[in-house]
Amino acid sequence: MEIIISNSSNKPIYEQICLQIKGKIMEGSLQAGEALPSIRALARDLHISVITVQRAYEDLARDGFIETVSGKGCFVSAQNKEFIQEELFRKAEGLLREAAEIGRTHGISYEQMAKILKMFYESDE
Repeated sequence: MEIIISNSSNKPIYEQICLQIKGKIMEGSLQAGEALPSIRALARDLHISVITVQRAYEDLARDGFIETVSGKGCFVSAQNKEFIQEELFRKAEGLLREAAEIGRTHGISYEQMAKILKMFYESDE
C-alpha cells in the first residue's frame, strides 16, 4: 500500500495517513476484509513514529473504516454503501459550500453558479 507523506503539508502526518487510507477504501482499491500493514511495518516504511501510525489507525477504526482483530492485525471494515455515500456526500457538501462562498464574495449570481454545476455534472469528463 502506497502512502505519501508530506512534511510541508499543513495537515498532521496521522491525518494524511487517515485521508489516504479512507480514499483508497472509498475508491475501492482497498476491499473489505483486506489486511492493512501492521502499525510497526507502516511506521518503518514511512520512517515515522509507531505512535503516529497508531493514532491514524485508531481514528480510522473510530470512523468505521477499519477493524482491529486482536493478535491478527487491522483489516478494512465491511462497509455498507450508505456509510460510503454519507462520507462522499459530506465531501461534496464541503466543496459546494466553498464554491458558494466564492460565488457570493465575488458577485457571481446563483444562476451562473447553478449553470456551472450543471455543466460539470452533465459532462462526460
